[in-house]
Amino acid sequence: MKNSKQLRRSLKSNWALIGATLLALGTGSAWGDGLPEGGDGANDDGSITDVFLENDTHVRGKDNTGDNVGLSKFRNTLQVETDRRLGNGWDFHGTFRGTYDGVYDLNKSEYGKNAGGPITLQSTIGGNLVPTVNGQGLGPSTPLGPPPAKTLGQVFPNTAFVDSYPNNPNSGLRVLGDRWHDIDGGVAFGVPVRPCNIDSRGCKDFGGYGNKSQSELASPEFNDRLDFIREAYVKKTFDLPDNEQLFVKVGRQQVVWGRTDLFRVLDVINPVDYSRNNIYDELQDIRIPMFIAQTEYRMGGGDWLQERNLQVVWNFDQFRPNNLGQCGTANVILDAGCLFRGLSNLWDNGGTLAVNAKPAAIANFANVGPGTLLATNFGPHQIGLRNVDLPQWSLENTQLGGKFEGVTKGGVNFSLNALTYRSQLPSLHGGMSTVNGFTGVASASNPYLISFDMKYPRVNLIGGSMDFQWDAAKSAVRMEAAYTAGEEFANTNKAELYSSNNVFRSVIGIDRPTFIPFISNTRTVLFSGQLFWQHIFDHEYTKQSLGYSGMPDWKDNVIGTLLIKAFLHNDRISPQVIFAHDFNAESWVAAPQVEWIVSNKFKVAVGANVKWGNDLSNYKVDDCRSCNPWAPYTAPYGDATPGESFSRGLSGLEPLGRFRAGPIGTAFSENELYINARYKF
Repeated sequence: MKNSKQLRRSLKSNWALIGATLLALGTGSAWGDGLPEGGDGANDDGSITDVFLENDTHVRGKDNTGDNVGLSKFRNTLQVETDRRLGNGWDFHGTFRGTYDGVYDLNKSEYGKNAGGPITLQSTIGGNLVPTVNGQGLGPSTPLGPPPAKTLGQVFPNTAFVDSYPNNPNSGLRVLGDRWHDIDGGVAFGVPVRPCNIDSRGCKDFGGYGNKSQSELASPEFNDRLDFIREAYVKKTFDLPDNEQLFVKVGRQQVVWGRTDLFRVLDVINPVDYSRNNIYDELQDIRIPMFIAQTEYRMGGGDWLQERNLQVVWNFDQFRPNNLGQCGTANVILDAGCLFRGLSNLWDNGGTLAVNAKPAAIANFANVGPGTLLATNFGPHQIGLRNVDLPQWSLENTQLGGKFEGVTKGGVNFSLNALTYRSQLPSLHGGMSTVNGFTGVASASNPYLISFDMKYPRVNLIGGSMDFQWDAAKSAVRMEAAYTAGEEFANTNKAELYSSNNVFRSVIGIDRPTFIPFISNTRTVLFSGQLFWQHIFDHEYTKQSLGYSGMPDWKDNVIGTLLIKAFLHNDRISPQVIFAHDFNAESWVAAPQVEWIVSNKFKVAVGANVKWGNDLSNYKVDDCRSCNPWAPYTAPYGDATPGESFSRGLSGLEPLGRFRAGPIGTAFSENELYINARYKF
C-alpha cells in the first residue's frame, strides 16, 4: 500500500509539472508517425497546435544472470507542437515534451532503490576460475579460493593493501557486464546501480548523464538544460534579386544532414539520446536539440544544375555529447555507462579487480604456480576514472559546418558537406594517477596504467551524399560517405591506452515498393535495405605472447539492415519487420511490429525486439591485465622481459570487448515485448 501511494504521488507531481509547463507556454505537440499531421485547422491568428499523449510499455525476459527482468519501461509522454505567425514574414515553431517513466517505482529491484546487491568476484587458480572474497574485499575468503592479493603494498609503500573500503560497501552492486556475458576471466569489478540520490558512488557528470537522481531519470526532460524544449526557433525567407532567396532559422532545433536511416554518417550535428531506447527509436525522437543558427542561400537553377543551395550551420550551444545511459537504467548502450560509473567508483573509493595479478614473490602465494591470477585490491586514487573534461562554452568550442546541395538536370540530388565539431563519444586517456607520488599523462613513470581522464577531442569531417531514382530496378537509391580526422579509439599498444585515427564511413540504401499478391493486390510492400561500412586507418592489432594487443574496434566493420513493411485495410493496419546484422560481431536483431490506426486520433503498435548471435569468445580482446604497469610485479609468468611495460595480449570480455560486440552484441539479453499507444487530442 505504501508503494502504491508513493507511485500515485510521484505520478501526480510529475504530470502536474508537465501540464503546468505546457499550459503556461500555451502551445502543444505533434509527432505521430502514422497519425494525421496537423490540427483540426488553423486558429484565427494562423497558429496550429497539436497535443499527443503516449504510453510506451516494455517487458524483458531473462538476462544473462538468469534473472527475469520484467518491466523495463513504463514511459508516459505528453508532447505539444505549435506553429505561429509572428509578423513581417517571421514564423515560430515550438515542440515541448515531458515524460514520466514509472519503471523506477514499479520495478525498483531492477532499476530503483533496491537494485543490485552483494557480489562475488573471481580468481584464477591453475587456469580455473574460482570465487574469491565477497566482492569488494569484505569478509573472509571462500573455501574455493584465496583472498585478494596484497598487490601494490608489496611494491610501493605508499599504496598499502586495504582489507576493506569504508566508502565502498559490498551492497547495491552488480558485476560489470553480468547482464550480457559471463565474467570468464576478464577484468571485472563491482558497479553501483542505484539512482544517484540513493547511492552516489561513481556518479559523475559524463555529459548530461551519469549523476542523475531517481526523479531525474524518471522525468529526464526537466533538467538544467531545459530539455523539455525539444524545438523553439524562428524562421524567415528573405527574397533577393534574380529570384534568389536567403532562408534564416535560429533557435533550438535539429539539423538533419543524413539521407539514410539508423546510421549516422553525416547526421552528426546534434548528439543523440540513446538512453530512451538504445538505437531502436526514430532519430527525430532521440536527437538532442541544440541552439543553432543556420542560413541557406537558395540560388535557384544554373547551367549545370536545376537547384543550388548553400547552407551554413553554427552550433553555438554549450557542448553536449551523446547520452549513453546511466548505469542502473534499462538502456545503457554498449554497457558503457556502467564501465564509466564503475571506473569512477574505483578511483574515488577503491575496489577489487577480478583475475588481475600474479602472486609471484607475494608472501604465502609464492608457490601457487603458473596460470594463477588473483583478484586484487586497489585503494582510492590508484586506478579508475579520475576526471571528466567536458569542454566549457567558448567561441573555439562551438561547431561550424557548411553544405552545398544541388539537383542535376538528370534528377540526381547531392550534397557536399564539411563540419568541425567535438566528438560526441568520449575518449579515455590512460596513465592518470597519483600512485607513488606521480601525476599527469602517461609517461615513463606510469605507462599502460588503467587510470583515465575522459576527453572529447575535436573532429573534422568532410563528406557528401546522393540520392536518385534507379528506373531499371524501380528503386530509389540513397548514399552517404564521410571522412573524419581526429577521432580517438582505445589502443593497448599505446602507453596512454588510446590513439587518434582517421575514419571513413559510408552507407548505401535501396528502397523498392513491390507488389506481393498474397499480401495485397492493391498496395505495394516496401523493401528497404541498407549497408554500412566503417574503415579505421592506421589500425593496430599486434600478435603478442599471450594474444593480440591494440585496438578492440574492428578495422573494417559492416552492418546491414532490411525493412519489410506492408499496408493493409486502407493503410490502417501496417505489419513490418526490421532485421539488422553486424557481420564482424556475428550478431542479429529482429524487430517485428504491427501498427493499427484505430481512428484518426488513436494508434496502437505491438512488437518485439529479439537479438541472437555467435559465441561470445568472438568479443574477447586485450584487457590490459598483462600491460605490466608495475613491472615486474604484473608481468606474466615466464615473461622474457618482466621489467618492460607493454601488453602481452591477455584477453577477456571486460572492459574492451563491448567495442567489438557493438550495440547489438552487448544487448543479447535485452529481448523485449512492447506495446505503444498514442492518442491525439
